[in-house]
Amino acid sequence: LKCSSRPHIDFHVLAPTVPWGLHKFAKMASSRLGPLLGRAFGGRRAARSYTPMIKFRAGGSAAARSPEQLLGELRGVLSKGEGTAGVQQLSNEWFALADKDRSKSIGSDEFRGLMDTVGLSLQDTESQALFDYFDPAKKGEISYSDFTKTLRGEMPQFAASLAFMDQYTGHYPSAMSSLRKIMPRFDAEETEEWLESLDAVLKHHGPTRARFLLHELTDEAVRAGVPISSSISTPMCNTIPTNVEPNYPGDLAMENRISNLVRWNAAVMVSDGNKRAAGVGGHIGTFASICDIWEVGMNHFFRGKGYGGGMGDQLYIQGHAAPGPYARAYLEGRLPLEKIMNFRQEVGGNGLSSYPHPRLMPDFWENPTVSMGLGPLQSVCQARFFRYLHLRGLADTSASRVWCFIGDGEMDEPETIYAIARAGYERLNNLIMIVNCNYQRLDGPVRGNSKVIQEFEGVFRGAGYDCIKLIWGDAWNELVDNDHDGKLIEVLERCPDGDCQRYAAKQDGALIRAEIFEANGLADRVAHLSDAELLSAFMLPGGHDHQKIYAALAQAEQNAETGGRPTVILAKTLKGFSLATFQGRNTVHQQKSLKVDEMLSFRDVLNIPLTDEQIKNPQGGEFFRNPGLDSPEVQYMIEKRQKLGGFLPLRTPAKVSGLIDLPTPDNYTMFDAGNPKAMSTTMAFATLLRKLMKFGDFGKRCVPMVTDEARTFGMNSFFHEFKIHAPFGQHYTPVDHDSLMKYAEAPSGQILQEGISEAGALCTWIATGTSYASQGCPMMPFFIYYSMFGFQRVGDIIWQGADARARGFLLGATAGRTTLNGEGLQHQDGHSLLIGLSNPAVIGWDPSFAFEVAHIIEHGIEEMWGKDKDLIYYISVYNENHSMPAIPAEPYWKEHMLKGLYRLSPAKEGMAHTVRLVGSGSIMQQVLAAAEMLEEYGVATEIWSATNYGELHREAVRAERQARLRPLEAKPSCHVQDCLGDFDGVTVIASDNIIAYPQLIEKYIGGEKVILGTDGFGRSDTREALRRFFEVDKESVTVAALSALSRQGKIPADVAMGAMEKYGLSMDRPDITMDHELLD
Repeated sequence: LKCSSRPHIDFHVLAPTVPWGLHKFAKMASSRLGPLLGRAFGGRRAARSYTPMIKFRAGGSAAARSPEQLLGELRGVLSKGEGTAGVQQLSNEWFALADKDRSKSIGSDEFRGLMDTVGLSLQDTESQALFDYFDPAKKGEISYSDFTKTLRGEMPQFAASLAFMDQYTGHYPSAMSSLRKIMPRFDAEETEEWLESLDAVLKHHGPTRARFLLHELTDEAVRAGVPISSSISTPMCNTIPTNVEPNYPGDLAMENRISNLVRWNAAVMVSDGNKRAAGVGGHIGTFASICDIWEVGMNHFFRGKGYGGGMGDQLYIQGHAAPGPYARAYLEGRLPLEKIMNFRQEVGGNGLSSYPHPRLMPDFWENPTVSMGLGPLQSVCQARFFRYLHLRGLADTSASRVWCFIGDGEMDEPETIYAIARAGYERLNNLIMIVNCNYQRLDGPVRGNSKVIQEFEGVFRGAGYDCIKLIWGDAWNELVDNDHDGKLIEVLERCPDGDCQRYAAKQDGALIRAEIFEANGLADRVAHLSDAELLSAFMLPGGHDHQKIYAALAQAEQNAETGGRPTVILAKTLKGFSLATFQGRNTVHQQKSLKVDEMLSFRDVLNIPLTDEQIKNPQGGEFFRNPGLDSPEVQYMIEKRQKLGGFLPLRTPAKVSGLIDLPTPDNYTMFDAGNPKAMSTTMAFATLLRKLMKFGDFGKRCVPMVTDEARTFGMNSFFHEFKIHAPFGQHYTPVDHDSLMKYAEAPSGQILQEGISEAGALCTWIATGTSYASQGCPMMPFFIYYSMFGFQRVGDIIWQGADARARGFLLGATAGRTTLNGEGLQHQDGHSLLIGLSNPAVIGWDPSFAFEVAHIIEHGIEEMWGKDKDLIYYISVYNENHSMPAIPAEPYWKEHMLKGLYRLSPAKEGMAHTVRLVGSGSIMQQVLAAAEMLEEYGVATEIWSATNYGELHREAVRAERQARLRPLEAKPSCHVQDCLGDFDGVTVIASDNIIAYPQLIEKYIGGEKVILGTDGFGRSDTREALRRFFEVDKESVTVAALSALSRQGKIPADVAMGAMEKYGLSMDRPDITMDHELLD
């Protein structure tokens, strides 16, 4: 029952006598249907009076069980212990019997005795069959490793739950083919009796009762290992029956007072902020709906950084509920009143951020959860990465869980739906999601015409979650418990959420009585309740009942320890709970302030000890209520948090510079001498990364990440050497198993193969890049992907990563609108670097040569880990092969290269004219070729490599600001101006990016400027054809220089025109993507 998602069933006596007696039924129920039916007769509350007419035929001598059946029973025996106690008992007995120190192997006789010891009785034939099952090689002995491998699958233990992870195999697939192979010959009479029993239930009690029973039988069968699909939705009642709820471990009265204080301060914080600084916004209703779950979690479940077995839990909080954690931290003494009174007023440095933003509050928040959908996906990837760290032996995360609060409106986000599916197939038992089902989104109901809880249950159960429904509070649940014929459940399931919202907003007990009960012939069910009592019962759903919240969270926590899959709690709440004037109304989300009469009413409902005068005429924030650190309430809060390992939210990043030895400089010089053999900058990156992954402890902390494109990027050689991370091992023989670079997976694998999901990969990248803070375990992510599918596709998540203060590398591979030649419009990227510039934490690079790639990565590692800077290095790498030159002879080339611009080669002397050519990325090859062509026209060229237009621009803007605000000082210069500003000649810039990117530095360049880029939609063709179309080929660079010289009067215009004719350049450039006349 404790690991189930099943409803409670009451059993009632149909007649004074039954054919086989009540006692016999209870006994058989316990043995045949599992603990549930047996417990129905001995729970905390007396069972009511119905016994389903299910008959059990007395069998004869028991047939021998198959090895598969015995394996299921053995798992059941071992899982009866608390946590891993059953496994521990078996292992102790095993080693006591083992006769070999190294192999720990036992023979068939010892195996039979061991099974008897742990409680699995076997016939002689069964014992031998089960032994042979564990000994497929017929060695005559079983090692402990063989035994555990067969029992749980090939997988290192991550938490207690992984001991029997294979009891669930992901989704619930059809198992009919396997059933047909092992299906025994059933006794026809017994089958008929079961069917008759179902008919009797239908006849006497209707389809609702039959539905309950069938749900119970199906779920019990799934838990017992029967390969049958479980239903994806259950009746609309609490999953955990009242009679098995655990005793509440805290002081309920005290915790209710604390909840009221937190809820009050959170609401007043938003209201006060908007009265003193109109328009700053905020949200009152969201936290009011989730406050009680938050508080029960903070007092009893959420583990702080000092808990042990990791660095506590990770919390992903609904962004709109941010005032709640602030209000609690204010009571705990962690946030002063001054900050509370500066909610959403941060510029002065003494305010609070609107939502969870670690970039703005680096000692408080850990996980950004706005915008919608990103929190759920990030939480899943965080839970997965915690397991990755544990299985690789880098950090003990066995006691770290991830709790994710999700709004029911947020469930519409595609990232949320993908997150749910991913956690299911990854079997992330360390993940607990809590869906705040207050039925409302920003404008109105989430599903006005249906039932979100029932819908969401289908989504989560279908994805393989343990689903806990927390719907009814104690008073209303009494009505559900007494629903002897299931008619009330039918009515509640038919009642659309839009009507439920209306009942909450109207707050009229007579309306509820009339529409739910009297209109459906159920008036007698509530005849004992007054309208006020009925309203009170309705207005306290399960998500506001501390006892039932505790039961749900306790079950979820137990699932995390002993279950094999993620858990979700679907909690029914009221948006704006206890705010009588607007709770449940469509406008509640936009409610930003409270009128005086609303505050007085709110105070009375919550029993806040403030006078009318303190509310009407507050002095220095008197309407905030803090009883003080010495008060019983605050002492209670602090004591509870100390037991759980400390305060939350809290961010405690490790100082990486003092922990990790970085690779020595010689690791980055492999390309300094150049190489005439053609290679791409993508391959240069892969070669360097492989070397870094072998550098001691740092190498173990490098995390290569791909989205199913490793072969495209030349990284397939990594598979065999470093292996792909697979938490459950590799249980198949790959098609290339006999090749040197075979596809190899392992629990300790270092490579993260993310599948075809840039969104999921980026969230995993964030989890990796923030591990220095979340677990005090620095990890360096290198995520390489098709550049077009980065900033353009998931720029929001990269922004989230910057907010989270993630550190790591993003490699935009196959970059360049003309370099990725065959893929066409949707793949060819020429703007990621410009988009990346909009993110202040992103340093975007466009290297041309292998040595540039190596030293940029060296610089990034030093900045992020050597100097503890929270930066993201984005590097464009290309798939065009060409020879790689040696580092230039120019002094300070490296220093200048890391500033974004350096001179690759000086101009030859003795020529009539000199131009400057600036190149980057793969178009540098066109620039170098153009330099040779210009010599034919007597024009010398000075070649410059621009590795980072964005940083050149940022430095120049800073210099301009300093000049503007310090007019008495000399005007500061900037690197781009120092390099290119004192020139009255021609400068031609060519790039495989759109013109707007290099144009960022145009104003700082002296003389005549010409900028060539790849503006427009991409298309498929050869590189030569594409570069001619976009006018970034060597001929276009040459003509651009000659044309600019002619405009300066340094050469005749005929020279430029002759070059255009010679190279076939023309003003006409038909473009079907934009020239509409071409479509006629």
